[in-house]
Parts: sequence; structure tokens; C-alpha cells
Amino acid sequence: MQDTRPLLLDSDFPPLERTGVQTLQVNLGYVCNLSCVHCHVNAGPGRTESMGRETVEQVLHLLAREQIALLDLTGGAPELNPHFRYLVGAARKLGVRVMDRCNLTVLFEPGQEELAEFLAQQQVEITASLPCYLEDNVEQQRGKGVYADSIRALRLLNELGYGRDAGLRLNLVYNPVGAVLPPPQAALEADYRRELQQRFGVCFNALFTLTNMPISRFGAVLLARGEYQAYMRLLRDNYSTANLESLMCRDTLSVDWQGYVYDCDFNQMLDLPVLDSALLATDRRRHIATLPPARELAGSAIRTGEHCYGCTAGQGSSCGGALGG
Repeated sequence: MQDTRPLLLDSDFPPLERTGVQTLQVNLGYVCNLSCVHCHVNAGPGRTESMGRETVEQVLHLLAREQIALLDLTGGAPELNPHFRYLVGAARKLGVRVMDRCNLTVLFEPGQEELAEFLAQQQVEITASLPCYLEDNVEQQRGKGVYADSIRALRLLNELGYGRDAGLRLNLVYNPVGAVLPPPQAALEADYRRELQQRFGVCFNALFTLTNMPISRFGAVLLARGEYQAYMRLLRDNYSTANLESLMCRDTLSVDWQGYVYDCDFNQMLDLPVLDSALLATDRRRHIATLPPARELAGSAIRTGEHCYGCTAGQGSSCGGALGG
């Protein structure tokens, strides 16, 4: 697989500073039951990387020490980590809001028969990948049979109260098929609501539109098709300064499966660790166990590259959807 990292590091993207730490985004590993074309993590059934119990305990310690508001769990399929339920339960006891980035089909994997009920009992917010409301588009990105299983999962979650009850939020995530920017989020959300309700009786709380990032599996596909440079021009040509203030990296820390800390999930995939205390680039990775108090991170520089244009293009993009720029 071709690597886009060397192409992304030399960049004129404007400097950014951290405002604090409100969200801890934790990648529990690259094990997944799917191998999606747009996946910037290159996750799949053949991966073995998975966070261990000791690192999970360090995550919980940081949550308690810093009184972090949101634990954002991602992967791979985070639910396939053997310590997923322990981490969720312990975080909820701390009063932390927990979000699970779920691919929906994992609810029907062997050993996960009670997963949906567990998530509902813990009042875990589900942010579920559904790249389109049309079957053909979903299966282009995620494989045969994924669409039907995703709809079945959404119906199950609705039956448990997700998308209906105030304490059980269900958000959907849209990714474009190919090297284009997402359409306006509000209009697409209206389309999703209409189509999913009319066709399947499915309801949800919000739709997040995400720009495909030119890294890992998707970046390799762009290179193989000769589309990489054109896609980067598209991102740069649609850059919006208005999106800088709302970028998720400003108040989020990303933790990989081994416990090392990054400014965002995309920097994690590019192996770009947080900057050191002197605000100088370093190849020495900082571990969650040695992370200084969050107040000392405020004002520190954020590592940037060409991929950051993906978060600032057009309406903007973050793990919480469009930024509105």
C-alpha cells in the first residue's frame, strides 16, 4: 500500500493552538469486522492491534484526574476490544459521557448478541456509520450485505429507544463515495430522515457529514487511481478560514491503542505525536501515563499538515460533522 505521509508533512497550513481538553478520543484498536474503502485507519478482520487492560486503566485515571466531559471510543470496531464493556461501565460511573463510533454490523457479530442492550443500559451515545441511505453506495464502500445488516441494526436500536428517548442519542455518519466533498449537511440530513423513515421506519437524532481524509487506505486508493493531487487541490481550493476556530483538535486529545497521545485521530494514523512542552517538533511519543495536567496543554501548538485542509474545506469536517464554515 502506497504511503501518503511524505506528501502531507510539508505544508503551509496556518498554525493552531490548543484551547484545552474537553474530549478524549480513544482508539481501542484496529480489529474490525469490515474493511471499508474510506477507512483512514486501515482497520479490518486481519488486524490484531488492541488496547490492553493496563492502558484502559490509564485512560480511566486520566478521565477522573482531568474531569473530562466526553470519552469518544473509536477503532476499528471499538466494541471488539475485550475491555470495551469494562471501560464503558467504569467511565459512566465517573459521570463521563461516552460515545461509541459503531459500524452497526458489529451488533450481529458472534459474542455481541447483548451489545445493543448493554449500550442502551449504559446510555452510551451511538455515532453510527451509514455512508448513504442508498444500498448501492453503502456497499461500494463497505461490502456486500452491509446495508441490510445496517438497517436491521438501526431498527434494533430504535426498538431499544435510540433516536426516540432523550437519553439515547443515535447519530449517523455520511462519507462521500470517492474524491469529492460532502454535500451541505442540513439538506442531506433531511434526505436521510425522509428516506429512512419512509423505507424502513428508522429515526435518528442527527447526521454528521465527514470529508474523506487522504491518508491510509483512502489515500492509497487515491494514489493508485492517479487522483491524489486533484483531490488535494480540491481541499485547498475550498479552504475556509472560518472553520479554524471550531476544529476538533483544539479541545480534543487522541489516544492510540498503545496509549500514545496525538492531537487528532488523523495525526495518530500518520504517526505525528503531540509537540513537546517547548513547542518543538519531536519524534519522541508522549504516553498517556506521563501526560501533564490539561491546563498545561492550553496554548500549546498543534501539529498540522496538508491533511488539515480536509477538516477546513467547504463546510468543514470533524468527528462531530460539519463545522459550518
